[in-house]
Amino acid sequence: EKELPKFFTVGYKLAKKLRYGENPHQIASYYVRSEKENIEEGKLSGKELSYNNLLDTESAISLISEFRDKPACVIIKHTNPSGVAIGEDLVSAYKKALSSDPVSAYGSIIAVNKEVDERFATELLGLFIEVLIAPKFEEKALNILKEKKKNMRIIELDRFKIDFTSDRIRSWFGGILVQEADYIDEDWKNIQVPTRRKPDRKEMEELKFAYRIVKHAKSNAIVLTKDGMTLGVGAGQMSRVDSLKIAIMKAEERGFDLSSAVMASDAFFPFRDSIDLAHKVGIK
Repeated sequence: EKELPKFFTVGYKLAKKLRYGENPHQIASYYVRSEKENIEEGKLSGKELSYNNLLDTESAISLISEFRDKPACVIIKHTNPSGVAIGEDLVSAYKKALSSDPVSAYGSIIAVNKEVDERFATELLGLFIEVLIAPKFEEKALNILKEKKKNMRIIELDRFKIDFTSDRIRSWFGGILVQEADYIDEDWKNIQVPTRRKPDRKEMEELKFAYRIVKHAKSNAIVLTKDGMTLGVGAGQMSRVDSLKIAIMKAEERGFDLSSAVMASDAFFPFRDSIDLAHKVGIK
């Protein structure tokens, strides 16, 4: 069993002074362990990355890394997913993700898991995007984006290194908290289903999709999905039932049919109120 060391020593080098931190009155800087891990190595175009951009890009990269097979698109706003979808190609995945919450998508961070081509680049021209992240960019696509979206930050993942397995560190006043990364390939065969009715194969695949997303939404988190796209996301609420109400409201505002949708939560349900509400709107 892995154990963390008695003495935890880390060293980081100043990579860049940032214009300001989370708010304009806070000074901030960006530090890296090595130049290979510097996101600036992958920046192809656009304005300087801000402190908040860097927080959002970490969320976007972490979530898009969950999808390795089918084309996927992730839309992040304030570190939370506002829309996520898989599709036959990037354009279809993007359209589905955008339809989940087009209002929140304004000024968002978008990440995809396949090379950006000319068709997808053209599709993005109608939306204000802070940062676009992809493994690679075709030359024609890059030229279109550089010309039409001069301020948008473009990040090519293949140009720098990301260690998803490194320990996570955060400050605690004069100390730090350290935990191992939540980065595992889940053995879905070991999932225990306590209900009398077991999910069929299609439902289980949808649940896997939803769980990959809820992992990256702030607690208390609820994610509602159907047919490989988010219908509603509720995150960061003090009450889990409030998160569910927000997710349902988002879905109903868009006119989505919640019957046979699935729901993922980042923790247990201590009371039946959330389950009753989910059943009332048709979530399976």
